[in-house]
Amino acid sequence: MKKKTKFYLGIVRFKKIDKTTKSFIYTTLTGIFIITIFFITPKLLIFKNNFFIKSLEIKNESKNKLEKVLTSKEIKKEQEDDLDNLQVFEDIFQYEEIPTSAVRLSASTILQLFKDTNYSLKNVRKDKIVKPVNLELLPKEIKMIENTRERKNLFIQIVLPLILEENNQLKYDRKKLFTILNRSNNSNSEKKWLKMKFKQYGVQNNDLSTLKIRMDEVPVSLAIAQAAKETGWGTSRFALEGNALYGQWTFSGDGIKPLGADSNKSHKVMKFQILQASVRAYFRNLNTHSSYREFRKFRAIARDNDEKLDSLILAEYLDKYAATGKEYVKVLKQIIKQNSLKDFDDVKLLPGSNQIKKII
Repeated sequence: MKKKTKFYLGIVRFKKIDKTTKSFIYTTLTGIFIITIFFITPKLLIFKNNFFIKSLEIKNESKNKLEKVLTSKEIKKEQEDDLDNLQVFEDIFQYEEIPTSAVRLSASTILQLFKDTNYSLKNVRKDKIVKPVNLELLPKEIKMIENTRERKNLFIQIVLPLILEENNQLKYDRKKLFTILNRSNNSNSEKKWLKMKFKQYGVQNNDLSTLKIRMDEVPVSLAIAQAAKETGWGTSRFALEGNALYGQWTFSGDGIKPLGADSNKSHKVMKFQILQASVRAYFRNLNTHSSYREFRKFRAIARDNDEKLDSLILAEYLDKYAATGKEYVKVLKQIIKQNSLKDFDDVKLLPGSNQIKKII
């Protein structure tokens, strides 16, 4: 009879392996196992981080919202606010409460002052530096200067430091705003300052995005052009009698009534004690009034795209500044081009205070 074949050859063979060989096999298998573990573990950790840990990540939403306000490329719609003019212009009205010691210098005295300080528009265009000569009143004789170029130059020399001073203040305020917002804890004085700025810019509900949009500069060339247009290069009655450089209206009792105005119209042109107050009121007007929302929107877009503020582009959104609309815009752009006012957009005001030094 045939013997039945038993199927345990593997076992038989394994039993025939000596102890030394068996130990070698165990050692080899153990080594391979350990190497495999070390090879696979990092990949498993990466896989875990990518697909499990990220889904469990806890985000600081307050910081995330802040970054969206400060760096977002998508312009959030500005708040619709009913402005409280007493709050928005409070710091400007304070100029009127302070007794002024302003002395009106003659045109010849001012020209000599500019000569003595080596302050000329030719030097400004070349060196991009403006002397901090802050005049409080226009000279009455400016309208008697027959040479158009000389009259324009004198006017620009007077208003240029005032405009730069206001822009510097805005630069300082924006820098302070970003500093405050980037801190986890703020002092009481910082909170008080922020509250004051919300009031000055008519921002409700402490909306940071709206404050960021409103609290910003106006191109120097545009501010000069509007002052030139509104005052006839400093010769208007509003400018000489009321230091009104921008023809802003008021419906209160204090102001200058336009000649030939209808008796049933109650508006007047705002008057100020000094020129700087007029400049500040103009900046605040562009930065808060609903008529200039498009101006602020496109300025904010330029900011978020890291573009230089272009007066010729932004002028397009000031058609509501005057009744003539688009014609007014056309005139502004002509003034900017014909007088090369964009040369002044990148000039610096020499430090006149520690605050300005921080900016420059």
